[in-house]
Amino acid sequence: MFILVFIKTLYNITGKLKNAIKRFILFLGLILFIIISLCLTDIPFWMYYNLGVPEHTLKTDPEYIIVMSGAGIPSDSGLMRTYRAAEMGKRFPKAKIIVTMPGVSSDTTSASFLMKKEIVIRGIDPTRISFENKGTNTRSQALAIKKIVKDNPSILVISSPEHVYRSVASFHKAGLTNSVGEAAFAQSTSVSFSFKDKDLGGNTFIPNIGDNTHLRYQFWSNLKFQVIVYREYTAITFYRIKGWI
Repeated sequence: MFILVFIKTLYNITGKLKNAIKRFILFLGLILFIIISLCLTDIPFWMYYNLGVPEHTLKTDPEYIIVMSGAGIPSDSGLMRTYRAAEMGKRFPKAKIIVTMPGVSSDTTSASFLMKKEIVIRGIDPTRISFENKGTNTRSQALAIKKIVKDNPSILVISSPEHVYRSVASFHKAGLTNSVGEAAFAQSTSVSFSFKDKDLGGNTFIPNIGDNTHLRYQFWSNLKFQVIVYREYTAITFYRIKGWI
């Protein structure tokens, strides 16, 4: 009798587990369908772009330009941020520049030193550049900058587009409410990359996609934008729950 009850219970559990797995697979399929569908639109780009559009503007020239650390250097984020920092440094020649990157800034092989070097080779006086090398995430870097600067100066925070919103919100939460963001957007080329398959030879049974730059490039860019944006949305949610923004 006990064995029969056990078998029946196990069968019921197995059935429920199978149904749960089926529902989970359907859910994943729906998520994948939405992601692929969005890749065929411009929505992912605008999701990415909107994270980099500052909500606030400076009423005066910035006293400080803060370069957020990114993934080190050389890297996409590191090079883009230092490039933008140099551009802003030229526009605001009186602003002091602070590089936020953990490590020993005197070590010529360290990421912080190399970030400074990238800014200097683009025409910025090295005496304008200092370091915040203690913070290991956006929150701790904002708190560390608060200790370095006096009072509540005007600050221009430079970071990757997806990171601008969270960076500025973290600075505001730390008490630096005169901070605004500057996104290090990449500049896309205006040259057409279309081609004619017949001019290049090769197998003719492959459809001609030479003029379909959306399929060749934009589709994959939109997929990348979604990964970046969803990751950042998760980070923003975490920061809100923690009370950091």
